[in-house]
Amino acid sequence: MNIDTTYFFFLSLLFIVSFLYSSVGHGGASGYLALMALFGMAPATMKSSALIMNICVSLISFIHYYRSGYFKWKLFLPFAIASVPASFLGAMITVDAAIYKKVLGALLIFPVMKLLGVFGKDSEEKKNVNHLIAILLGVSIGFLSGMIGIGGGIILSPVILLFHWANMKETAAISALFIFVNSVSALSGLFIKGISIDTSVYLWIAITLAGGFMGAWFGSKKMQNPLLKKILAAVLFLASIKLLVTPSK
Repeated sequence: MNIDTTYFFFLSLLFIVSFLYSSVGHGGASGYLALMALFGMAPATMKSSALIMNICVSLISFIHYYRSGYFKWKLFLPFAIASVPASFLGAMITVDAAIYKKVLGALLIFPVMKLLGVFGKDSEEKKNVNHLIAILLGVSIGFLSGMIGIGGGIILSPVILLFHWANMKETAAISALFIFVNSVSALSGLFIKGISIDTSVYLWIAITLAGGFMGAWFGSKKMQNPLLKKILAAVLFLASIKLLVTPSK
C-alpha cells in the first residue's frame, strides 16, 4: 500500500469515526487517538490534534441534541463543575509515552463495548442523581481525560446509563457538552504548557466536521447502522490490543 493510499484510508476512517461517535453524542477523541496510534503518528501531536477535533465534533453533536430537547442542565452541571478544572490540571501533566499508550489502550475498551451494545440500552427506570457521586466522578473523569487528551464522554456515558440517571438520548446530549467543555479546558492547559500542532490537523478538522454534522443529525433522528458500528469497534479493538501489547521503544 503506497503512502497516498494509506493516508486516504486514514482520512476515510477519520470520517467514519466522527460520524459514529457524534451519532451517540461523543466527540471521538479516543477514536482519533486510536487511528493516529495505528498509523504510527507521533504521541506529541496526537493529544492536541484529538482535542481540537473533539471540540468541533462534540459542539455540533450537542447543538443537534439540544435542539431536539434532550439536554438536562440539572444532570450536566454536577459533573461539569468538578471536571472542567480537573481536566485543565490533568492536561498540565506530562505522561511517559509508554504509560500513555497503555492507558489509552485500556480506555478504548469503553467505546468498543458501547459500539457492540454491551451497555447503552434504554431503561424505563429513572433515578435521581447523587450529587456527591457525580462530583467525584467529574473530578476523576476530568483529570484522566485531560491527561490523555479525550473529553471523557466514553467513561461518563456508561456510568449515567448504568445508574439509570438518564435515557440514551439525554445521555448523548449531556455527554456532548461534557466532552466539549473538558476538551476546551484541556486544550487551554496544553496551550499554557506549550503544545505541538500538526498542520495536517486543519484537513482533519474539515473531515471530522463533515462526519460529525452528518452523524449528529442522523443520530438525533434515531438512525442506526449496526454494520458500521461493528467495523469501527473492530478497528478500535485492534488499536487497543496494539497499544497494550506492543513494547515501547
